[in-house]
Amino acid sequence: MALSKLERRQRIKHRIRKIVFGTATTPRLSVFRSNKEIYAQLVDDNAGTTLVSVSSRDKGIEATGSKLEVAKAVGKNIAEKATKVGIDAVAFDRNGFLYHGRVKALADAAREAGLKF
Repeated sequence: MALSKLERRQRIKHRIRKIVFGTATTPRLSVFRSNKEIYAQLVDDNAGTTLVSVSSRDKGIEATGSKLEVAKAVGKNIAEKATKVGIDAVAFDRNGFLYHGRVKALADAAREAGLKF
């Protein structure tokens, strides 16, 4: 029987999460993409806490236009917040989404703004 879209993403997500793990020094950059918005957060899996979070719904995101441009703005913003906290390296968690489109745009913008992963 064929998997639904959500079941397929959950399988990929579990496969990724077996490998990707965030610590206090190199937290996990988790990305969630809905149809309308995009969210990114830095997670310390040892303590089970979120260190920094940014979404396209935040007031600091002034990007207008396509969802791709908004994702770039979110990536830049998360990198800036991470450097303020003192984080320069992260482990990227695409959360079961394909590394393509908005997820890739967010990751590239975060790299350009100074995050290493």
